[in-house]
Amino acid sequence: MPLILTDAQAQLLREEKKYLTDLYATLSELKTQPAELDALQDAIVRLEELFLIVVVGEFNAGKSALVNALLGAKVLQEGAIPTTTRVTLVKHGEAVRETVSPDELAVITYPLELLREINIVDTPGTNAVIRKHEELTRDFIPRSDLILFVTSADRPFTESERQFMEYIREWGKKIVIVVNKRDLLEDEKSFDDVARFVKGNATQLLGVTPELFFVSAKREVSDGNLTGGMNALNDYIRSWLDQHARLRVKFSTPLGVADQILKRAETISQHEREQLAQDIETADHVEREVGSYEKDIRAEMEPRIAEVDNLLYKLEARGTDFFDQNVRLTKIMDLARGDKFRAMFEQQVLAGVPQEIDNRTRAVVDWLVEKDLREWQNLLTYLQRRRIPSDALVGELTTSFDMRRQALLTATTEAAQTVVSTYDAEKESREIGNHVEMAVAQTAIAEVGAVGLGTLIATSVTVAALDVTGILLAGVVAVLGLFIIPYKRQQAKDRFKEKIHDLRTRLGNVLRAQFNSEADRTITRMKEGVAPYIRFVKGEKERIVRTEEKLGEARKGLQTMQDKVERMFV
Repeated sequence: MPLILTDAQAQLLREEKKYLTDLYATLSELKTQPAELDALQDAIVRLEELFLIVVVGEFNAGKSALVNALLGAKVLQEGAIPTTTRVTLVKHGEAVRETVSPDELAVITYPLELLREINIVDTPGTNAVIRKHEELTRDFIPRSDLILFVTSADRPFTESERQFMEYIREWGKKIVIVVNKRDLLEDEKSFDDVARFVKGNATQLLGVTPELFFVSAKREVSDGNLTGGMNALNDYIRSWLDQHARLRVKFSTPLGVADQILKRAETISQHEREQLAQDIETADHVEREVGSYEKDIRAEMEPRIAEVDNLLYKLEARGTDFFDQNVRLTKIMDLARGDKFRAMFEQQVLAGVPQEIDNRTRAVVDWLVEKDLREWQNLLTYLQRRRIPSDALVGELTTSFDMRRQALLTATTEAAQTVVSTYDAEKESREIGNHVEMAVAQTAIAEVGAVGLGTLIATSVTVAALDVTGILLAGVVAVLGLFIIPYKRQQAKDRFKEKIHDLRTRLGNVLRAQFNSEADRTITRMKEGVAPYIRFVKGEKERIVRTEEKLGEARKGLQTMQDKVERMFV
């Protein structure tokens, strides 16, 4: 910027550069796209450079001829075929020279006083055959202070031009539309039709009515003087070269770039917040579902274990009654024969008990397995409803966030699907049943090796009945009746009750511990299955909050800088 700034302007320049530099650091931290960061970095660098005019339009629209006319010299090659095959920067130099940089930027120096104040960029056509040309043009747009959008009178405002103008609009650039080759319009009606068509479409696209000039770049130059539309366009451009106006544009242009980049970052952040709202609801539902499952299974388990305990309670009552009825003097012969007495005990007290205990325990196992499977099925059904079909994302805004959340939600859904599709209820029941029986056996309720939980318990209980056997027939019957028999009966009842109480306590503890362990295993597997997705949601929620705070601060800073520029150059 070869103009001497006032102290206030120089201070404003320093403040703006600091703001833009801080914004660059913030956007880098927020993982903004490299192209956006490059555009912002370029805007910072060019803040102190010359006023930059960029000429764009379709090939053969007469862009090079227009630049030559404005410069008053044939600096650029003209022709009916695409003559500008790369971005060409025209700047002041003591000699005419052309160099090409490694990134394919052609730089032409020319000894023209006007170029001490401005640089002009001629670009390849928006419909260039070589796509690289159009890409170079797009990359140069954010750097511009003023854009001359050149269209041809014989094919005004083509589809490729409309699309390219949309791209320029995103950067908030000042656009002047130049309709070249006016001499091809044969009458006033043709002129009016083209003017109405171009202005109407441009206004609709840009939201504002742009400046519109009709020129004949090759015909309106005579002895270095401009006539007609070229003269009017030249006057308009030079009005922009007024020091005050130019400084205002130079200070505003980088802020405009920052504004557009911020808008896109805010749009992405808003998009992510909207998407995350669904994920937060999904994650909360899943966590509540797992928590509710855990609570329900704990609450329902105790009554089911109590059913097994009730069997032993009833067994105790039957055993006590058995001893009262059979440990009598009249049953002295049966008492003397241990095998017969044991057979009576097993028939009258234990008949059906082993099977019933096994059945009740198996029912608890089956209930646990069924509840486990049903919970996985419920979880899968919910996740499938929340999962977004991949084809639904086509044409919508997609970011790395979209891809991460979709991948995790898909992985979680597929994990649940795998569990449900491979769930072998019979195998699960068998394994849990084996675990329970082994746990019972290992607590010394009965000897290891017995078959079935009920048989383990029945074997242990039967031992209590053997304590009343072995009564001798010798001695006085009356004495036996009066002393030994009642004593043995009470002894048998006490030991039996003690044994049953011990069994009930230990069996309840074992079953409770084992079934809780199995429930824990199921709950842990369920939590681990959804944990990556839930962690992602919680982490992204925190990240988006931080992002919005940083973008909000950046937006306030931008508004402050824009207000200062407005006041400085009002």
